[in-house]
Amino acid sequence: MPLGLAEYLVSLEERPDLIWPQPPAVVPLKARPFLNPLPGIRLVTFNVYGTLLQIDGGDLLHLHPQEFRMQIAIEKTIKEFNMWNSMTRKAGQPWEAMLRIYQSTVEDVGMASTKKKGDLLELDSRKVWKKIIERLQKNEYVWDEGKYGDLEDFSTKVAYFFHASLQGTASEPTAVQILELLRQGGIRSGLIADGQAFTLPQLFHQLKKQSSSHSVRDLLSADCVVISSQIGVKKPSETLYRQAVSQFEQRGIAPAQVLHVSHRLTDDLAVAKKYGFHTALYAADKTCCRVQGTDLQNPAWKPDRLITQLGQLREILSL
Repeated sequence: MPLGLAEYLVSLEERPDLIWPQPPAVVPLKARPFLNPLPGIRLVTFNVYGTLLQIDGGDLLHLHPQEFRMQIAIEKTIKEFNMWNSMTRKAGQPWEAMLRIYQSTVEDVGMASTKKKGDLLELDSRKVWKKIIERLQKNEYVWDEGKYGDLEDFSTKVAYFFHASLQGTASEPTAVQILELLRQGGIRSGLIADGQAFTLPQLFHQLKKQSSSHSVRDLLSADCVVISSQIGVKKPSETLYRQAVSQFEQRGIAPAQVLHVSHRLTDDLAVAKKYGFHTALYAADKTCCRVQGTDLQNPAWKPDRLITQLGQLREILSL
């Protein structure tokens, strides 16, 4: 039976031959927390990359601005999945040929339109790698379906491997602690996040490193999770937040009973605020939270609360 995605992530972690990049050290941001209690909150939603998961720059990238990072990730992916023999031989290094294929495929997949005007397409990394694999199949490329599964499953695993080789991630040091406190306090935890098909397993995999005493999956309410790859559009697309409002209201939770936490102000919290959510800016890392003081003075953007550590939610929510 093929490995599930969660099992696959564990299997990679156990291999001493693989070296993964690490997220850069946090560069503290000078900010004054605003932690006045906020009553009536029944659900706290989080952004993933840059909030619950530390990652360089605060976002998951498809194309890294540093070419050597792309080179390393592409080389590792070619080697890991034995792709070279099915690649068309051209002048230059194998990674250079694959990078050109990858870039053109990203551009091709990114040309798709969204259903609503103004929405931004979420580029599906699984679709990108699926197209690349289908291209390789024309040159007799095969993979171990007993280990990786069918084309869809295999494409997801390749996409994860590539991104994990491109950008290191680690859970925010107090993430499990605050999620556990929320659960104990009778407050649900959920997500409104940009992400890929592998994002949830990746998040749970990293959170599990902080705690082995219980299933980390239980820390999030599955019916309160909204991820861009499932909807096809990314932040700040309003369709994403309308979906969140609808999904939460079906569970009897009004927007005014939700606190959304993110390091992204203008393209996340500001839109959440427009749809009636309470907001908390997570201003912990200068490299991720790119906010100017003047931004916080704009009444349309100004968050209801400001935290420099996730643990400060405890005071806001009187836990």
